[in-house]
Amino acid sequence: MKLLNTVMPLLFAGILMTGCTKDFEEANTSGNVPIDVTPDLLLGGVIRNTMNQQVNEAWGIGNIVVQYHAKIQFVNEDRYLWNEQNGIWNMTYGNYRNLQAIFAKVGSDNTNAYNAVALILKSWIFAQATEAYGDIPYSEAGKAKTDAIYTPKYDTQESIYNGILADLKTANEILAVSTTSIAGDIMYGGGPSSLAKWRKLANSLRLRYLLRISAKKDVKAEMQSIIGDPANNPIFTGNADNAVLKYEAQAPNQWPLYGARVGSFDEFRVSKTLDDRLTALADPRLNIFGRPSQASVGAGTPRIEGIPNGLGDVDALNYNGGPQGVSRVGYTFACLVCNDNGQAVPVPNAPQALLMTYAELQFLLAEAREKDLISTGTAETYYLNGINANFDYWRSVVPSQYGIDLTMPANYLTQTGVAYTGTSSEKLGKIALQKWVSLYFNGLEGWFEWRRTRMPEVIPGPANLNDNKVPIRYIYPQSEQSLNATNRNEAVARQGEDTQNTATWINK
Repeated sequence: MKLLNTVMPLLFAGILMTGCTKDFEEANTSGNVPIDVTPDLLLGGVIRNTMNQQVNEAWGIGNIVVQYHAKIQFVNEDRYLWNEQNGIWNMTYGNYRNLQAIFAKVGSDNTNAYNAVALILKSWIFAQATEAYGDIPYSEAGKAKTDAIYTPKYDTQESIYNGILADLKTANEILAVSTTSIAGDIMYGGGPSSLAKWRKLANSLRLRYLLRISAKKDVKAEMQSIIGDPANNPIFTGNADNAVLKYEAQAPNQWPLYGARVGSFDEFRVSKTLDDRLTALADPRLNIFGRPSQASVGAGTPRIEGIPNGLGDVDALNYNGGPQGVSRVGYTFACLVCNDNGQAVPVPNAPQALLMTYAELQFLLAEAREKDLISTGTAETYYLNGINANFDYWRSVVPSQYGIDLTMPANYLTQTGVAYTGTSSEKLGKIALQKWVSLYFNGLEGWFEWRRTRMPEVIPGPANLNDNKVPIRYIYPQSEQSLNATNRNEAVARQGEDTQNTATWINK
């Protein structure tokens, strides 16, 4: 009996070991989970994820900090009391893994368009991240699997921009010779015809980032080499080149706020800053960005009524008689369900997420020409092109059912607040104002540009909680303090205190 008791468990264990090891890999490999993904499948996901984050970042912070929107409840962000903001950080490093998979698939083929498109997207997402935080992991980022680097160093913002500009230049060169037909391109549609637009985007982004660092480095020669040689460095030539993600009216590819922010639509209202500036110019674009207040509609005198930024909770909820006296955000952006009293409920629109537009390009060229950073063209022509392009863009996006007349008033371009007249400083102020309008709902770009130029003026509200300062950066995620403390602390020692008021290299 003792022998039997000893042998049987051993025999049973042997059977289990044999059963567990035989065909182990086959038995534990799911036929429903891919082990190898092609670039076309990865590309669409990266574009969607990054552009969705653009929308969410604009809604939660970007539109607040530069006063397109204000809040009537839960107003801490509007008073600049921020918690850590991890959206850009997570978006950057999460999607970079998929871009690395594309690079691995392409290998050393420098004629493959997937390589170029991935370089463009990499450049854009890292530009957002370094703009938001300053010094960040870049050269060693994403090398845990390939090089066992689990705690990547933080590169300086200057070196990151050098890398971004080099990658965009390489992307342009690849696309100049590539005949690859790319699939999975949900931005430009894919196929050979889309390659020309990606190439224009690469060079237009180069101009964006060269201007962004122009206070720190001499960028004249490089900017002129792009704008002066359109054959080798094509850039956007019209709204058809805009880098935008077009959403569908129905799920699953809807405007991301419809699913993520339905419960908070009413917290966000039109800022009085936006209202006042566009009203002063009789600018019909105001009617895209906001809806008439319900109180004004009920009184038979419909009008946009914005609320000042940075009020305290009680003052915000009671401003102008309460929420009925403050305009909601426009139908285009926040109306999966519209229930305004006395206003027709339009069909939901399918808005677009913006990466870069022709209007933005024209405004940056206007500034560059006004500052003599380039010698091609005239600043006034670029400036007027930008205004007309932004009007044309919104006409193409806003449905006719919304009943918004976007006809530019006859004297719009010649009125004192718009006409390209005055001192150079005054002209730069007009460029900045119109560019500010054009960057509405373009992620954090309005904030990044304001931070660079300090135009147009942003004044913290009376109940601000940040020592009367407008924040100028994001705080590093707390997870970095435990997972990558040494490198994070080195960056803080080099850059300055990890607060929302610490200027990074680009703005010092």
